[in-house]
Amino acid sequence: MFHKITIKNLFVLAGIVAISFACSQKEEESARKLTGNPKIDKLKLPDGFVAELLYSPGENDQGSWVAMTFDDKGRMITSDQYGFLYRLELPPIGSDSTVKAKVERLHVGNVAEPQVGMGYGQGLLYAFNSLYVMVNHNPNETFSQPTGLYRIQDLDGDDQFETVTQIRELKGSPGEHGPHSMKVTPDGKGIYLIAGNHVDVPEMDAYRLPNVWQEDNLFPLIKDPRGHANNRMAPGGWIARINPEGTEWELIAAGFRNAFDFDYNEVGDIFAYDADMEWDFGMPWYRPNRINHVTSGAEFGWRTGNSKWSPNYPDNLPAILNIGQGSPTNAMFGYEANFPSKYKKALYAFDWSFGMIYAIHLTPNGATYDAEAEEFISGSPLPLTDGAIGPDGAFYFATGGRRLESDLYRVTYTGDLDSYSPMTEADLPQEAKTRRELEKYHHDGAPADGLEKAWAELSNKDRYVQYAARLVLEHQPVATWKAKAIAEADPVKKIHANLALAHHASDADAAGMLKSLMEVDYKALSDKDKQDLLRTIEVILYRYDKGSASVKTQLADYLDPHFPANDNMLDRSLSVLLTQLDAPSAVEKTLALLKNAKDDPNYQKTFTASSDLIFRNPQYGMDIANMLANVPPAQQTYYATVLGGADKGWTPELREEYFGWIHNALTAYKGGRSYVGFIDRARKMALSNVAEAEFAKYDEMSGGKLLSSSGNDIIETGVQPEGPGRRWTVDMADTLVQNLSGRDLVKGKAMFGAVMCQSCHTIQGEGGFIGPDLTQLGSRFSPKDILVATIDPNATISDQYHATVLELKAGGSIVGKLNDEDATNYYISQNPFAPDVIKTVPKSDVILKKNAEVSIMMPGLINRLNAEELKDLMAYLISGGNPEHAVYQAAPAQ
Repeated sequence: MFHKITIKNLFVLAGIVAISFACSQKEEESARKLTGNPKIDKLKLPDGFVAELLYSPGENDQGSWVAMTFDDKGRMITSDQYGFLYRLELPPIGSDSTVKAKVERLHVGNVAEPQVGMGYGQGLLYAFNSLYVMVNHNPNETFSQPTGLYRIQDLDGDDQFETVTQIRELKGSPGEHGPHSMKVTPDGKGIYLIAGNHVDVPEMDAYRLPNVWQEDNLFPLIKDPRGHANNRMAPGGWIARINPEGTEWELIAAGFRNAFDFDYNEVGDIFAYDADMEWDFGMPWYRPNRINHVTSGAEFGWRTGNSKWSPNYPDNLPAILNIGQGSPTNAMFGYEANFPSKYKKALYAFDWSFGMIYAIHLTPNGATYDAEAEEFISGSPLPLTDGAIGPDGAFYFATGGRRLESDLYRVTYTGDLDSYSPMTEADLPQEAKTRRELEKYHHDGAPADGLEKAWAELSNKDRYVQYAARLVLEHQPVATWKAKAIAEADPVKKIHANLALAHHASDADAAGMLKSLMEVDYKALSDKDKQDLLRTIEVILYRYDKGSASVKTQLADYLDPHFPANDNMLDRSLSVLLTQLDAPSAVEKTLALLKNAKDDPNYQKTFTASSDLIFRNPQYGMDIANMLANVPPAQQTYYATVLGGADKGWTPELREEYFGWIHNALTAYKGGRSYVGFIDRARKMALSNVAEAEFAKYDEMSGGKLLSSSGNDIIETGVQPEGPGRRWTVDMADTLVQNLSGRDLVKGKAMFGAVMCQSCHTIQGEGGFIGPDLTQLGSRFSPKDILVATIDPNATISDQYHATVLELKAGGSIVGKLNDEDATNYYISQNPFAPDVIKTVPKSDVILKKNAEVSIMMPGLINRLNAEELKDLMAYLISGGNPEHAVYQAAPAQ
């Protein structure tokens, strides 16, 4: 459900802020009045909206809530991520604060605690007089049910669920990338459900996306170096439709990474909020969190490792909005909310990592939609999990997940409501109507007249219509249109008909398809059509290598004059194809591009800038900060990976140039957690093609000695902790350091450096100056004070070193370190690794200035250290580096 980000430079945070011990937060006078409740005041809301804190399950030993639904009596049902279901009677809107929520733990099946009759839900839906539960769980003595979809019912009328029916066990390696949310279908007769990429696609009764999927990528395969999703193959996450009994299953779409939730609009169009792979940040195959318009038979191109498809490929659909980094959890429309029409029509997308609820505003455009986003609600910390519109028209959301503190909120609108007119199918553009007409043929056994209708739309300028038309072909008997596809004279129709055929053909058809495509006048095509042609060729070569052998030389001659194309996406495809075809000039041309390629700043441009996320959640944001200071060149990295797989066309000069680039890439740039591993795997592929006698030379030239044994990390210089570390608590550590004596100053100073405290803090004149001088720390604070501030820096946050939140009159907010201000402006630094980059914010644009409720120092900085290393570090901090301090004296003899 949520991304698991491991931060390489975990301990740099110690150098970003002071170890802090006391504070009193001061708020600016503003138009928005604060309540004095920090859980409410940390929220940023648009004008006219009010939030209430209804309940805190963590305070009542009821776990961390991650899913919610409303039953037919208006009661909320929730699920603890690791335990029971709960049912709530909520206080009516406007109730006195003394009226509290009534919370009941559901003992499904009348099992006795600590047994859980039903729970561990990642998704809940009350419908058809039943509660449907998406369970994510490995059976154990507490809860015997495995991951899958369950239906629980009250058949005896006692208002308790006693009947548990397993609709389907879902296989794979689910975890938080398992089965997720559900919605009743627009016709009210079935259920849509969604699952992440760690769940196998179960056998379906029908497939809108034909089940002929493959990896379809000639780009040299590098699976994630750290092992994530390495055994997960096509087609990734999926959406299906079932009947209420779960006896009929139809695949709607696939190719997601881990879209946790989705919803549909007034005319039944589905939108899903898919997750990024943050370890891939900075790599050319990285895809941000995104909103996808999920049409019939849609494919979104998730593939393992570096094999994710380009959003430009015609055999998948692009995002309608790239949001940015984060961890998507919930997506829902606000049609049932008592909100102004602008917000009733919005799609709400929840991000767990950075505490943001985005309002996505959709406008029909052709067969799809234009999407604009705004920051609707935000807060730090605010680990958002699920939300729902209640029968009272209020907006409910929960926080929690991964055993974090969980809270339940209600948001209402206090202003006047305007008139609201629902959109109907008649309001849609003609392209959307055409797409919908074609989608009626997206099933096997569809009427044959669909073939003629679809053929006419293969050259439609609208990408979504074109996609829908191709799928109509794929649901018709191949024999009825194969010859027509190869003989087609219209170049655009020829490309898409052959792409359809490539999914259903055989080796015997490959040469004919490729010869047909080589009849196309490449220069006469638009850039989009060129991309579509190259992609179709790639799919044919991937699936039918043997059948393509007779025309590969001819195909290389056809493509080579057009490379380079001076277009990043076309050059990516051309470099892959020509290298795969062993074109004589492929390596030399690709290496020439490698040296000077520039990234397109608008490619997959995101709504939320990465720099604006850093201080919203330091635990995740500091990794972003480190990367932004040295972002890898994605286009060059793409070519480097292509060349890693090239086994022909090399000269000694070309090899030296290539391996020199690799060495520089390892030392000069900081990508996501898997960046070094990906570069190393490309390096190793290239090394596998050098002569044995030259291996050692090129291994050293390319940075082999810089790397750890796994190849996933640059070897740290200097003294590093030996560990093993542990998750230190204040009580554990305080007991350990009560009687320090005979400690090692040299080792303590080394640990101070190893956790990178000295990057920003000074002791005895050595270190950085971003944080305060710690030389006198031990004379001012007790060892326990120091431990509390280090292990739980959110307990108290110094006014001098907190992050600042600026809420803007126009909506949204800016979070960063307030470096300075004058009569007219605030000056905000948003990246501690680039402190000289300052954002100027006019005070006239700001409605509220407040302190962030989360320290920008990450908790648990000492968790790498074993007991002796922790003692030496604490001795160094307490002594201020003074070798004459008592902590360095031997204990008196007993």
